[in-house]
Order: sequence, then structure tokens, then C-alpha cells
Amino acid sequence: FTALAELSTRQIAENVDATGLTENKGAAQAGGRIARQARQQLENQTGKSIISPENYLPPVPKKLKNAPGP
Repeated sequence: FTALAELSTRQIAENVDATGLTENKGAAQAGGRIARQARQQLENQTGKSIISPENYLPPVPKKLKNAPGP
């Protein structure tokens, strides 16, 4: 659903000729709403949650810049 949110946001921003932070923020919020509604509809249709402990990916530790090698 992340790809749907990104594509929706891009299409909305292009459609309204969004420039600047405020206009792009509005497009991003609208794109996120579209993806959220799609996820909720799928969960309602299947009766299963898309987000679960089984498909959760923990954050990857960031590598330090200029850190000495092993």
C-alpha cells in the first residue's frame, strides 16, 4: 500500500500543480488517505488484518559515517 500512497500523492500533486511545502503536504495527506482506505477495504473484505507481528520488519540500524572498518 506504500506504493499506492506514493503514486496517489504524485498524481494529486501533478494534477493540482502543487508547489511548495504546504501544497505538497496536502497532496501527501490525500494520497495517504487513499492508501489507508484501500487497506481498510481489503481488511474488511478478507476479515484479516494486513499489519501483523508476522510481517513486521524491525528498523535496520544505521551505519555511522567515517566509522573505522573491522
